[in-house]
Amino acid sequence: MASGFFAILDDIAALMDDVAINAKLATKKTAGILGDDLAVNAEKSTGFVSSRELPVLWAITKGSLLNKLIIVPITLLLQFFLPQAIIVVLILGGFYLAYEGVEKIVEYFFHPAKSSENESIAHSNQDSELEKAKIKSAITTDFILSVEIVIIALSTVLDKSLTIQILTLSAVSILATVGVYGLVALIVRMDDFGYSLIRRSKEKGPLNTLGEILVKALPVVIKVFAVVGTIALLLVSGGIFQHNIDYLHHLLPQWPSMLKELTFGIVGGILVLALTAIVKWITKFLKK
Repeated sequence: MASGFFAILDDIAALMDDVAINAKLATKKTAGILGDDLAVNAEKSTGFVSSRELPVLWAITKGSLLNKLIIVPITLLLQFFLPQAIIVVLILGGFYLAYEGVEKIVEYFFHPAKSSENESIAHSNQDSELEKAKIKSAITTDFILSVEIVIIALSTVLDKSLTIQILTLSAVSILATVGVYGLVALIVRMDDFGYSLIRRSKEKGPLNTLGEILVKALPVVIKVFAVVGTIALLLVSGGIFQHNIDYLHHLLPQWPSMLKELTFGIVGGILVLALTAIVKWITKFLKK
């Protein structure tokens, strides 16, 4: 009886070892996407007054966990019954990410006043609808990036048993969410930590200096993440196009991979932006 119990424990330990090894490999393979995910979500989680930053981030984190709870079983089912559909889902998601990236660029260059006004409203917390819209946008973007993360993670365990696949994808999903949004929380609270150090330091010293650096660095970090997040959206979308559309995969072989991905992302975003504008114009025309 005792020997049977210990045999079960040995089986569980061996299973956990396999999951840990495969999760480590999958995490390494998805490191690039996780970095992009961090940049994108750090940018999307800012622009709120201090008292709303953590509640907003918690709402996005819960949405991210729900995303992965939906994505993991659907991805496993598609891989088993209709693997071709995964490529279609990836490409459609790529167009959404490309659209978001290009839309940010267009807004920055052609609608700066509108962008400034939105930031002012967000900082003053006068418009809860704007906050809800940013949360929804962040969760939607997280969904697309999560699809990419889960599919890449799945590609590392295709030759494993279904149990290993489920546990590995679950582990990667939890690690990705906790890791990314934990780091985002630290970033958005940099200034509060800095002010805390300044208050504790009664006179000029290392703590005071560090506190001032953290307070002054946050606006710079946010601006950097805004730029990096936009580029990340275009690179991820361009990478999806390059690796899943055969024609693009062999196009421009002499170009550096990152430049190709950025170009494909920009072109894809422009196409969706143009299509969106045409649909809006037709809708308005029909209403007249």
